[in-house]
Amino acid sequence: MNNFVFQNPTEVVFGQGGVKEQLPDLLDHYGDTVLLAYGGGSIKRNGVYDEVMGILKDKGKTVVEFSGIMPNPTYEKVQEGAKLARDNHVDLILAVGGGSVSDCCKAVSAQARLDEDLWTFEHEKHGMPTDFIPLGTIVTVFGTGSEMNSGAVITHEEKKIKGPVYGAQADFAFLDPDYTMSVPMKQVISGAFDTLSHAMETYFGKPDQNNLSDDMNEAVQRSVIQNIRTLLTDPKNYNARSELAWASAMAENGLLKIGKVTDFQCHMIEHQLGAYTNCNHGAGLAVIHPVLYRHLVNDNTKKFANWAVEVWGIEPKEDELQTAFAGIDALADFIREIGMPSTLEELGIPEDTDLKAIADSTTLTAGCARKLSADEIFEILQECR
Repeated sequence: MNNFVFQNPTEVVFGQGGVKEQLPDLLDHYGDTVLLAYGGGSIKRNGVYDEVMGILKDKGKTVVEFSGIMPNPTYEKVQEGAKLARDNHVDLILAVGGGSVSDCCKAVSAQARLDEDLWTFEHEKHGMPTDFIPLGTIVTVFGTGSEMNSGAVITHEEKKIKGPVYGAQADFAFLDPDYTMSVPMKQVISGAFDTLSHAMETYFGKPDQNNLSDDMNEAVQRSVIQNIRTLLTDPKNYNARSELAWASAMAENGLLKIGKVTDFQCHMIEHQLGAYTNCNHGAGLAVIHPVLYRHLVNDNTKKFANWAVEVWGIEPKEDELQTAFAGIDALADFIREIGMPSTLEELGIPEDTDLKAIADSTTLTAGCARKLSADEIFEILQECR
């Protein structure tokens, strides 16, 4: 295992009724003005908005609403939120929703305290913001694990780049599986597959040899697979939803990455696919993963074979490469089983989409079997059709 430093400062309140029981006390640690951020309005239909707003009003908070955060949050939306926060002298940002809301608010928290353009500061000057408006999250859609890290994924539409922006890490995060009950099942499954993807992207990073982080990772992957299957037959199963909620946080709170150089090449490809098409993130990952892994399996056969056995329950075959391919086939079969798309056509990507431009603008990583080229990523995208 590689050397590491680990710290996660987010306080997690997990389970039913946590917001009602503990949010009032947490609010005492912050000033009077709260930026309440959310997406398309589902929290108003499912009662979460009324619950949170009631708590804020009871505590005498002045509430500034920041709504309409989209599934793939744009840099323009970040700037809108930062202006709201600055103009109203916001003391706390409260992000209520899924990873998109959380990601947008992380960037807002940084931009509101920065005297220059955040994207330029991070991507061109290679700076890291250090001053933030405090952030808290109430998660209603699980999958991204955004609630326990400082990284955000933002689409800069003008530059046609969907990429990382670093902002505030949440001081606290509420994870109540009950809040997911009204979320459409397609969105729940897509989020859960994103969790599985995060785990796989970490698992296939370096080092290749067995280590405790990967042992834990295998357990997270098995849990996600099992509980997705449970939800498909019993959509209201609270225990399955609670397991998926914690798996989501575990996959991105840093624990599985301890001592690892992660991969995330599949995410980099999907991010650029999303930048050009605004496709669903989890669904895009589902299309790309099996094709990508078939390109890499010969260069990391032992690891893929171990994954096949430990995660998918494949009986070891005489040839290690056959075992590895059987694991990739099991992943592809699972994607079809849970109703996720397997091709770009099923994903709804127009045939005339410029896959070459997507490949050429994809960030290349070196954390998995080998570093790909833009030309090979173009091949992968063509095979995804």
